[in-house]
Amino acid sequence: MENVALKERLVFGVQDVAAAYGIGLASAHVLCSRYVRQGAFVRLKRNTYVLERNWERYGRDEFFRISNLLQVPSYISCTTALAFYEITTQVQQDWYENIGLKRTARMESRGIAFVYHKFQARLYFGFSREDGVFIASPEKALLDAAHLECIGRYSLDWDALNVDGLDRRKLADLSGRFPERVKARIAERCRIS
Repeated sequence: MENVALKERLVFGVQDVAAAYGIGLASAHVLCSRYVRQGAFVRLKRNTYVLERNWERYGRDEFFRISNLLQVPSYISCTTALAFYEITTQVQQDWYENIGLKRTARMESRGIAFVYHKFQARLYFGFSREDGVFIASPEKALLDAAHLECIGRYSLDWDALNVDGLDRRKLADLSGRFPERVKARIAERCRIS
C-alpha cells in the first residue's frame, strides 16, 4: 500500500497514483476510493489526497502550503495570518483562513478546516511568498478581516489585537483601495489619522 513516490509528496492526485502504481486512471480512481475508505488516504477535495501517515505529522507550515494548493490563487490572511505574525492573542487550532479569487468555500478533512473568502480582483494584493507560502502582510491581513467584518461575513476580535506592532503608514496606504467604511473602521480602531 505504501508508495515511496507518494510518501514524498505534500498532496497528490489520481494521475500521481496511476503513475506511482503503474496502473490506468480508472484503476487509480478505484484505488483512491478504496484507500480513503481504509484510512490510508485523506481526501481533501476532488482529486486531491494526502497519505494518512503524512497527514498525522503535518504541522502549520504544511497546512499553510496545502491551503495555497486547495484553491489557486489564494493567500493566507485574516486571523490566521495575524496569529502567525503574533498581532493577535487569538490562537486558531486547525483553522486556516485564506483570501481567493474564485469562490467562498470551506473544505474540511479530519478536523482541519480550510476557509476561503472570495475577494474582488482589485482587493487581491498585499501578500508575498515566504518559505513557499503566499501570505498577507500583517497590515493587509487586518484590512482583509476588517473588510469582511464590515460586510457582515466575519467576526474580528479587536480586543485581542496588538495594533502597536503594525506599520501605520503601510496600513493607511493599503487601506486606500478599500471602501470608506473599512478605512473608517481601521482609522478608529488603529488610531490612524
